This record gives sequence, structure tokens and C-alpha cells, in this order.
Amino acid sequence: MSAERRVAQRENLEPLQIKGFTSLGHRTLIARVGKIVEASKTGFCVHINRKDLLPKQFREALSLAALEGDRIILVVDQMELELSGTVKRTNRKGKDVYEIGIDYSEEAPEYWRECLMDLLPRPGEMED
Repeated sequence: MSAERRVAQRENLEPLQIKGFTSLGHRTLIARVGKIVEASKTGFCVHINRKDLLPKQFREALSLAALEGDRIILVVDQMELELSGTVKRTNRKGKDVYEIGIDYSEEAPEYWRECLMDLLPRPGEMED
């Protein structure tokens, strides 16, 4: 999804730990852990380290483009919240980190997504 087509403004977040990043299209657990680093009321951006990818085909690949279009589910640990959506884009961010853009606007009503945005921690809000 290009910036010109993006409907909702993304906001940086205090990284939120996720677990169980699962592709329903590939019918497999892609990564046990990752982090949501940005979100908007229509989608969110997940970073996953190469070492956390479970299927060998993805761990050894230079791209996760095969996931684009797949429906996924994941759990936000700190909020005990399960989210689902569709992978819209993937990008390799350096040697060991993949960025995955997920659209969840079809999975949840707009008012729920707006409330979720209010609850997500912004940078510095979770510091000790």
C-alpha cells in the first residue's frame, strides 16, 4: 500500500510484542514473536526478525512477498487481544528484519478500530 493510497495516518507506537503470527493462506505459523511498530485505524506494521521466522522457506528467502494477500491472525500479548487482517505488503528492512503491512479494516468495525487506536501506547508511554 503506497503512502498516496493510504487512507488513515499512521502513528508510531511503543513497540508491542506479538505472538503467534499465523498465515491462514499458507496454513502455518510464520513466526512465534514480532512487534507492532506503527498503526492506523485501517492497518498496522509488524517487524519480524529473520531468526524468528519458522518455515525454512521464509527464513532462507530474501523476500516475504509470498505472504502478500494472505489472511493472518496474531495475538498482542500485552493487551490479550487477537487481531486478524490481510497482508498488503512486505519489505526487507536491513539484513535481519522484515516489515509487514497488514490491513485489518475489513475485520473490525470502524468504531472498534478508532477505540483501539486510542488504547495503543505511543513512544515513551510505557517507560519505567
